[in-house]
Amino acid sequence: MTITLSASGNYLAMTGNESDPIPEHFATLEEAAEFWDTHDLADYWDLTEDADFEVNLKRRRYLVAVAPELAKKLAIEAHRQGILTETLVNLWLSEKLQQIVAGTST
Repeated sequence: MTITLSASGNYLAMTGNESDPIPEHFATLEEAAEFWDTHDLADYWDLTEDADFEVNLKRRRYLVAVAPELAKKLAIEAHRQGILTETLVNLWLSEKLQQIVAGTST
């Protein structure tokens, strides 16, 4: 397999026929996703390099008991708003705490 550079300096992979160059930068995640949705990484595999990185996935979850009827109503309202029930609960709790801190709790 031969690897060549395009006129713009982007890498081209050769797999029997010329593949599209890999853009040096994607303007958005959607642009990158669209490129890789229509291209096979196997055509560019020889251009990849090992990468070392760390990922910190520490996310804490707190479980709180909620009455079944209240949970059902929360789920219905979240669905109506097009968000997850968890997101709705977090938004409402944040709003309520801000009201309490500001002294405007009802």
